[in-house]
Amino acid sequence: MQLSERHQEYWRKNLRLTAVLLAIWFVVTFVVIYFAPQLNEIVIMGFPFAFYMAAQGSLIIYVLVIWFYAHRMN
Repeated sequence: MQLSERHQEYWRKNLRLTAVLLAIWFVVTFVVIYFAPQLNEIVIMGFPFAFYMAAQGSLIIYVLVIWFYAHRMN
């Protein structure tokens, strides 16, 4: 089944958006934890940055990623 040019453009943009959001998810989930000892030198609201990201920051970013994807798909 051939897709129209419009459908191809939609899927190209959808895959690009998905790749970018998955890259953000990967960085927040794995890269922040990998560099936790270095990031702990940064203090946010009295907490080391890696601790803050594990406790609150990553959850906020995940919700924003989901919201952004849902917003763009509408």
